[in-house]
Order: sequence, then C-alpha cells, then structure tokens
Amino acid sequence: MKQLALISGSILGILSIVFGAFGAHALKKVLSEDRLSSFEVGVRYQMYAALTLLLIGYNFQFVDSYERWAVYGILYGCILFSGSIYLLSFKDLWKVNLCFLGPITPLGGVFMIIGWLIILVTFL
Repeated sequence: MKQLALISGSILGILSIVFGAFGAHALKKVLSEDRLSSFEVGVRYQMYAALTLLLIGYNFQFVDSYERWAVYGILYGCILFSGSIYLLSFKDLWKVNLCFLGPITPLGGVFMIIGWLIILVTFL
C-alpha cells in the first residue's frame, strides 16, 4: 500500500505539472476564460492529492485497514474530481453534452473528504 501511495502520488504530481503547463500555454487559445479557470482548479486539486499521497506514503505504516482507505479516498477522489473537471472543461470545444459528468465532480470531492477525515482520525 505504501508503494501504491508513493507511485500514484508521483504520477499525479507529474501529470499535474504537465496539465498545468498545457493549460497555461496551449489551452489559453482554445478554451474560454471560465473553462480554463475550471481546468486550473482540477490541476490544483490534483497537485494537492499528489502531495497528500506522498505524505501518506512516507508517514503511514499501513497496519490498520482504515489507513488504506485514506489512500483510496484521495486517489479515487482525485481521479473522479479532477478527471470530470478536465472533461467538462472541453465540452464547449468538443460540442458534446457531458452533463452526466456533473454529479461525478462532487462525488470525487466526497471521496477526497473521506480520505482527509481518515487522515485526521489517524493523527488523533
């Protein structure tokens, strides 16, 4: 589990930098200011998740099952939250109705909140 936290944190961090640079340069020309702002929120929260997973990986011993759920909550929450925001940012450009993704974003947020609550419980 430690390895999953560290590897996924590293991958999310790398992709966050790539997506952030892509958004700052290439997407400025094709996305509206509102959509670009949403995209940047996804990048920011992805980086938060990456750093959190690295901290969890370095600091948790993973002797209790709930510590694993902190990793799952942060990782899957990030994928759902940031991933849905990325896709929704392109809906005007692609001219596709992606409204079904609307409920996915808050679900990802709930998963991340659960992950953070587990982190809090672990520290207490």
